[in-house]
Amino acid sequence: MEWYLPVIWAALIGTAVAMYVILDGFDLGVGVLFPFARNERERDQMMNSIAPFWDGNETWLVLGGGGLWVAFPHAYAIIMPALYLPVIVMLLALVFRGVSFEFRAVANTSKRYWNFAFAAGSTLAAFCQGLILAGLIEGIKVENGEFAGGPLDWARPFAFLCGFAVVAGYALLGATWLVMKTEGAVADRARRHAKELLVVVLVFMAGVSLWTPLAFPRIAERWFSAPNIYVLWPVPLLTAFVALMAWRWLDARREVLPFLASIALFLLGYLGLVISTYPYLVPPVLTFWDAAAAPASQIFLLLGTIFLLPIILGYYVFIYWLFQGKVREGEGYH
Repeated sequence: MEWYLPVIWAALIGTAVAMYVILDGFDLGVGVLFPFARNERERDQMMNSIAPFWDGNETWLVLGGGGLWVAFPHAYAIIMPALYLPVIVMLLALVFRGVSFEFRAVANTSKRYWNFAFAAGSTLAAFCQGLILAGLIEGIKVENGEFAGGPLDWARPFAFLCGFAVVAGYALLGATWLVMKTEGAVADRARRHAKELLVVVLVFMAGVSLWTPLAFPRIAERWFSAPNIYVLWPVPLLTAFVALMAWRWLDARREVLPFLASIALFLLGYLGLVISTYPYLVPPVLTFWDAAAAPASQIFLLLGTIFLLPIILGYYVFIYWLFQGKVREGEGYH
């Protein structure tokens, strides 16, 4: 097997996951913040700020899941039964969220129910993604190349910590998005929420960063053994610096830079998780190469991806350029 094909696919899937977390993260975060709006006009303004983008953002979830299924079928066959419940609940929450998004725009007497469905679906989807993340970090029980655990193996305290952490992180992305894309009372409240959530996210990041090396010796060895510790120490330092700049930019009433700083915090956290688990796709038993499909399958799908990926990226450039600028109260795209 060509050694580089699994690495290429791992990089593609990792990029798709990062893009999904950032892009769908901010619109899920808007849903998490939905109950804090004062009235329907503010909720309309919040929802209209993500209306042109939210469904396209989920493209990266499809690419990541489809890539895992085709390029790493062995890993897919282990991960899915191990995390079946949080995956199914996440998908159902995303469905309810999508339905509520469209129905709320035309509802008159039932709008409050769709408001609840949108907020609950967004929050539950974010929480389940944290559960899935924790399940992968903690490791999956594998015997004879198959999942050998139970359906609730993921239900541990660390999983719930990660679930709440992802909800808080998405809410931070959503708040800084609203600072950038709205004005008036919505933007002012979002700025206050962003400062509060920045502190909460840092606490969660510190909690996860301390929990993982204490609970998992393989992660402690990765971060604190020589010479790794001399190379990796800038990661937490850079995280603290980005958080400080985000706070200052929020204080200075900057609009775009706090959102970019929130993205940087997510990417730094993601980098830390990659460092902790590389090269395992199913920690701590299956590497990229162990779980990879036949080279012919990887090459076949890679050829299609080479053509489709520029189209997807071009669509994103176009749609974000087309709907640039702020969304004012009363404006919308429906």
